[in-house]
Amino acid sequence: MGGDAVNIGMIEASARRLDGHARVTPLLSSPFVDEIAGRRVLVKAEALQHTGSFKYRGAWSAISALSDNALKTGVIAYSSGNHAQGIALAAKQHGIPAVIVMPADAPEVKIANTRTLGAEVVLYDRPGGEDRRVVGGRIARERGLTLVNPYDDSQVIAGQGSVGLEIAEQAADEGVSEGDVLVCCGGGGLSSGVALALEARAPGLRVRPVEPEMQDDVRQSLVAGRIVAHGKPEVGLCDAILTPAPGQITFPILHRLCGPGLAVSDAEVKTAMRIAFERLKLVLEPGGAVAFAAALFRPDQVGGDAVIAIATGGNVDMKAFARILAEG
Repeated sequence: MGGDAVNIGMIEASARRLDGHARVTPLLSSPFVDEIAGRRVLVKAEALQHTGSFKYRGAWSAISALSDNALKTGVIAYSSGNHAQGIALAAKQHGIPAVIVMPADAPEVKIANTRTLGAEVVLYDRPGGEDRRVVGGRIARERGLTLVNPYDDSQVIAGQGSVGLEIAEQAADEGVSEGDVLVCCGGGGLSSGVALALEARAPGLRVRPVEPEMQDDVRQSLVAGRIVAHGKPEVGLCDAILTPAPGQITFPILHRLCGPGLAVSDAEVKTAMRIAFERLKLVLEPGGAVAFAAALFRPDQVGGDAVIAIATGGNVDMKAFARILAEG
């Protein structure tokens, strides 16, 4: 799909198309969380969005912008699960076919949910070295489907930017006009969309991308001033945000607007998941908890009397979640 430059006009147009479809998710807080973090923490609960993550916004935005001919043919996407579910639901609501290329080792709940939403799921061997982009590209050509990239797509970025519009309004209501907005970051679709929205509507708020340690390609790229791949397998606890490198569309936006990237450990992510469940009554998957973990455990690297953390996904396997809770 489109590689057109993303701007605030596109984000606002996407937000209008999303009106009545996407949920306006709340900012949550807890005095117990504030005490742990040593400052006020506001958590944007995108785990409460349709399909359990912010990905629904970008999926609806992209599909609703398709031509009539493209809608008739259908769409294809590749994803470890959250983009998959967002595309599957948005396609179902538009009455069009969707094919989702997913790793065979993705969480079972994500594969099952994607199928339940009506999409055709094609599994590939991620540990064995199969490339989802190659698999998805081949099927798209064979069937004439429109590929909706999980992050490097202008309409997807515009849809994710609607989160930033909501944050601008909600932060103002909370009396927060300056500080860091921590964003769970894979390829940078959410981070770049939110950064563009805040630039226009709340310029005192600065996006800080957050990733898992050892797979922090965005952080490394921001330091280098160019796209850098982390070179590690796209497998790990935070599977939802493991991408090899930031996108060609997203990185220039990140480089221009974002502060330095942050990285957190798997142990810190698990602890953040437990704290979110206990203190905010919020279920987070590991990839959706990294920004909250940074708010809790990187106080010296975060600016402002208050920090906003986007909790991006709640699609965690129940057995895995139970084990993580029990570890605490």
